[in-house]
Amino acid sequence: MKLAVMSKKLWCVHKVLVLLITPLLFSPLLVTLPEKEGRCLYVVLLMAAFWCSEALPLAVTAMLPICLFPTLGIIPSQKLCPQYFLETNFLFLSGLVLASSIEEWGLHRRIALKVLIIAGVKPAWLILGMMMTSSFLSMWLSNTATTAMMLPIANAILESLFGDLESLKQKCKPMEDRVNGQSTKMHPVASEKQMLSLEGLDAADENDTRTAEEIRSESEYQMRVWKGFLVCIPYAASIGGTATLTGTAPNLILIGQLKNNFPECDVINFGSWFAFAFPLMLVFLLLGWLWIAFLHGGLNRRLCFKHNRRAEEEAQARALIEEDYKKLGPLNFAEGAISFFFVLYAVLLFTRDPKFVTGWSVFFKKGYVSDAVTGVIIVSILFFFPSQKPSLGWWLDPKASNAPYVPLLSWKKAQEAVPWNIILLLGGGFAMAQACEESGLASWIGGYLQPLVKVPPAAAMMLITAFVACFTEIASNTATIIIFLPIIAELAFHVSVNPLYFMIPATIGSSYAFMLPVSTPPNSIAFASGHLMVKDMVKTGFVMNILGLLSIMLAINTWGMAMFNLDTYPDWAHPLNQSAVHTLNATP
Repeated sequence: MKLAVMSKKLWCVHKVLVLLITPLLFSPLLVTLPEKEGRCLYVVLLMAAFWCSEALPLAVTAMLPICLFPTLGIIPSQKLCPQYFLETNFLFLSGLVLASSIEEWGLHRRIALKVLIIAGVKPAWLILGMMMTSSFLSMWLSNTATTAMMLPIANAILESLFGDLESLKQKCKPMEDRVNGQSTKMHPVASEKQMLSLEGLDAADENDTRTAEEIRSESEYQMRVWKGFLVCIPYAASIGGTATLTGTAPNLILIGQLKNNFPECDVINFGSWFAFAFPLMLVFLLLGWLWIAFLHGGLNRRLCFKHNRRAEEEAQARALIEEDYKKLGPLNFAEGAISFFFVLYAVLLFTRDPKFVTGWSVFFKKGYVSDAVTGVIIVSILFFFPSQKPSLGWWLDPKASNAPYVPLLSWKKAQEAVPWNIILLLGGGFAMAQACEESGLASWIGGYLQPLVKVPPAAAMMLITAFVACFTEIASNTATIIIFLPIIAELAFHVSVNPLYFMIPATIGSSYAFMLPVSTPPNSIAFASGHLMVKDMVKTGFVMNILGLLSIMLAINTWGMAMFNLDTYPDWAHPLNQSAVHTLNATP
């Protein structure tokens, strides 16, 4: 008993213990390794431990470089602090602000309901519609916001198809458990709600000509479909976020670290990334849909095709979706304006410098106009563009109401939408990468990666991606990619492979965390509904991880190879190589 009490007390203060013990545990690095490299590695491992254990809030850990790197003599603060607001952060910020305006006027809900109307209400196709909608929205909105919006819509549709969830759970039990277990297993005296539930089940069973076993079998099937809906939304949101640079933080970490380590690399921008990652998203989305629909019953012949028993319920579900869509009314001026700027934002980013054709950036001085400039221009317009249709009659009518001028977006709303913790996390990642380069830690680690030269590049790429995907199951995907990208870049140099061949798959793989509720915020939201068990997510997510790895391998070795010339070693990687060679030659 004393051991149990002590373990509970230790768990209550485990974060404090991590904060106190970890610095002492890593302190030998400060005296056993070369001075600068050892100090930098000490800070990197300290931050990695804090990020993985969340002993400190992620954003607070991300600010530790400002405290530790200058005081340990690794890099001066004048070089370090600007890393927290590079142009990459402005691109991310512009995407978040545009997303907040979309949410402000409800355009995302209109898009979601319209897609579901088109997809239909038969479970397999409805799962596909949910996944397509979630993935599209998460390309522009945050994965968390997309999941939080889509889950209530999914639950409302499922209640129309299958009825109340609690009643469905009761039907899944054997008859003797439904009759006797209510009092013996749940509570000595059945509550009024439980009695009404049993009475409703009895009434439903009296009107149903099927046997009790058939009813239970059908209910179990419907329960599997329900779980399929709950897991498909967060998974699709995570997949969709990889399709655009602003869709998820690791993509921006990649861009920032490429600018730090390879200043001459201009291969990846919004357009080229979208051209590569969007087809990958579609491939993985299709494979993921087939697996989820197969595992959770959505591809069953009874519900994929017309079945008389389900026709009435499907009609009710369709009516519910159409009714919700009609409640939105016709597209108003504000929604139309946001739609226009949303499309303009995407088109301008895509066509600035897509690499495979000449972009509009050629009309400006070379290297001066970036994706961040484009994004900020568009979102700045939102702060003064009117949300109501301008009318000349208002100026001429003295009796017209003098309502305040309302733009499409207010600064107050924009402030609420910006997750400053992610901004700081991005900055912390860039600061860490800069320190690793300045201190020579990246090159020093690279010297110990020589044995991997004998591993075929394709196999090394697969192992790296699989390792990152597994690691991100227990740690933030942003923190994961911050830690490993500098090491991956050095590995690419030592095996004489285009750095992008390793870095792009690792970056995308860091977003493929499907097995655990704690892996991503979308997974946590779905699990918090209380209708999923950990084994449900592990069983579904394990195969999803494998499908994700296979999809990345296909993409990077086919159209990715052609788009980014991954089969040749690029000239823009030489500056890093020269510094690494110099460091290695200086090492006895």
